[in-house]
Amino acid sequence: MPSPQDVSARRRAFRDLHASGCFAIPNPWDPGSALYLEKLGFRALATTSSGAAWRHAKADGQMTVEEVLLHLREMVAATRLPVNADFEGGFAEDAAGVARNVRLAIETGVAGLSIEDSTGEPDVPLRDLPDAVERMRAARAAIDAAGGETLLVGRAENFIVGRPDLDDAIRRLRAYAEAGADCLYAPGIKTREQIAAVVAAVAPKPVNLLIGFATELTLHDIEALGVRRVSVGGALARTAWGGFMRTAETIAREGRFDGFAAAASGAELNRLFRGDRS
Repeated sequence: MPSPQDVSARRRAFRDLHASGCFAIPNPWDPGSALYLEKLGFRALATTSSGAAWRHAKADGQMTVEEVLLHLREMVAATRLPVNADFEGGFAEDAAGVARNVRLAIETGVAGLSIEDSTGEPDVPLRDLPDAVERMRAARAAIDAAGGETLLVGRAENFIVGRPDLDDAIRRLRAYAEAGADCLYAPGIKTREQIAAVVAAVAPKPVNLLIGFATELTLHDIEALGVRRVSVGGALARTAWGGFMRTAETIAREGRFDGFAAAASGAELNRLFRGDRS
């Protein structure tokens, strides 16, 4: 594990990344993918609840807080980069529980963490705004009590849970900003108009944009819209799973092995994991 001094340095560097410009913060799902992304030159990484869950043969949202904390520790240990934690809804029914679990997440060494407002209940997928704000304030208080270095991300899940109401998402993001969130995030928005509206609504606080789909937008285009950081959620994990599933299905159904033509080099992977990061 990194030293306390190293953790503090990572957190300062992570906060500085949010001060200007736009950066990509890809989402590895295990230590190996984290190490490879570091090698590519990315400046920060973020965990993915879905990618981590699939790695453990679980659906997104089914991991326990203990399992997630273990995952965060191994991801922080795997890389020299700042790691932002997808901490879902805080793994607690009340604000006091959110505060307790946020304290535990901070102890793993993460440089940032997000708290979302979804309930996991199909009929009522979003928390009432006062409840969600209380939970965000609890997360903020836990971070401040630990020294205030860890970045807090407030997430409005409207577009992810089937309630694509931009006005409500903006109302929620503004409330989370007032409750102490340092960065705001409405996963699922896609159009230039939606993105620009969210950026303007919470300015000058930074906005995270999720790009987990094929799009004509480039990082340069997204920066021009005022977005500060771009994550990919479970898309890298889904891409890896897609290649694996297609190749395995071809073997099972057709007895053919040509899917291995796109496989990574074993020699390259061995060089990476032996510690040759050149």
